[in-house]
Amino acid sequence: MKNREELIESFTKLLDTVETLRKRCPWDAKQTPETLRPLSVEEVYELSHAIIKNDPQDEKKELGDVLLHIIMYALIGEERGQFNLKDVCDTLYDKLVFRHPHIFGDYKAETAEEVSKMWEEVKLKEKGGNKTVLSGIPPSLPSIIKAYRLSDKAAGVGFDWDSAQDVWNKVKEEISEFEVEIANKNQTNAELEFGDMLFALINAGRHHGINADTALELVNQKFTRRFNYIEQSAKDQGRSIKDLTLNEMENLWQEAKKLEKK
Repeated sequence: MKNREELIESFTKLLDTVETLRKRCPWDAKQTPETLRPLSVEEVYELSHAIIKNDPQDEKKELGDVLLHIIMYALIGEERGQFNLKDVCDTLYDKLVFRHPHIFGDYKAETAEEVSKMWEEVKLKEKGGNKTVLSGIPPSLPSIIKAYRLSDKAAGVGFDWDSAQDVWNKVKEEISEFEVEIANKNQTNAELEFGDMLFALINAGRHHGINADTALELVNQKFTRRFNYIEQSAKDQGRSIKDLTLNEMENLWQEAKKLEKK
């Protein structure tokens, strides 16, 4: 990073400010890890949204909010005699060095794929680290993200399809099995097969360098923009969206698509 002295000065000023808030602001003073946790989840999602929007200014702001939470957790840990911010930094430093033997040791890894496979081996050897390949995935992760991480971690130790075409064959197989259960009107089996179909699609995306969660969020935003256009167009006509026919809504949808392309 450029100008390390300015960075240290800025970070010190931030630490002093957060410590002052923790001591003197009633709201900050009463926070605990339990009360901060849901707010931290929200902040990470807001950062994710800024990244997807490709908005550097918003991204900068949201990174600051996440950093604030990290500092707050560390201050609370220090108050409780559990750990402090230095411990957090030292722990991260030790982990980074341990997990990068190709940089700080004798391990050879020339490509990103080789590094990913190496990581899974290293994590299993790490003191206090993952006991199994999949144990490092938080159970509370959203299902789409979790599915991506499960398949990615399994692939890291060689449990993966040989080619993208093999994955697509699996997708087609799962679609067929889902259709069979729908035809049989077996709701329980249909739900399981639908899950298999989604998992296979997420895996297929991964093989093409596509993160399913990011791709779906982009589509969510696109749908929202176009649907909002339909609703606003109805209001401009002095009508409710409920008064529009399906054909009218489809025509407005196509208008929204054309406007986006311009």
